[in-house]
Amino acid sequence: MAPTSGSKRTSNYHSPLRARQAAETRRSIVDAARVLFQEHGWAATTLPAIAAEAGVSVDTIYSTFGTKSALFIDVVHLAIVGDDDGAPMADRDDFAQLGIGRRTERVRAGVRYTMDVYERSVPILRTLREAAASDEAAHARLQKYDQDRRELIAAGMELILGAPPSDEIVDSVWALVSPEVHTYLLEGAGWSRAQVEDWFVDLTKAAISRT
Repeated sequence: MAPTSGSKRTSNYHSPLRARQAAETRRSIVDAARVLFQEHGWAATTLPAIAAEAGVSVDTIYSTFGTKSALFIDVVHLAIVGDDDGAPMADRDDFAQLGIGRRTERVRAGVRYTMDVYERSVPILRTLREAAASDEAAHARLQKYDQDRRELIAAGMELILGAPPSDEIVDSVWALVSPEVHTYLLEGAGWSRAQVEDWFVDLTKAAISRT
């Protein structure tokens, strides 16, 4: 029997609702997984623990992500990008701010943008490095992270300079304004965020002035 017009309207109404509920469930799982992966690491974090934290069943996690590895890669992506928007970071409005103002202002905007990314992603990057030792997908994602970071720096430096940067500038900023240095200065040396920001700005200016 063909569906009535009323059943069509009901189906159309519930379809967006189901999609929204599925998206909310997915995000709750990712948020719970992020907390546990950061606190306990890759090996010690189990799907039952994530399910309990998220308030869902383990079967829901399997049906949504397939594997622990696939879920973790989503966690890494969210930590780096900051939201569920599928747009590349270099195409976003906040990244475009790196091309506004005088060069000194652009450099500082670029450093602040980078430090914001590090602050939300460095904790999960530690887990990514642990996972990369035994998980193939995590290993590939770690390698991609380094390349993605270099490409984002190149795009940022092009906005700051108003022209394509040299490989030397990109390589220098990639090496010096790194998550490892950021972590060491803040956590190891006890520097304040303002101190780290100023130092990164100085390093970036020095890299630019060399060419």
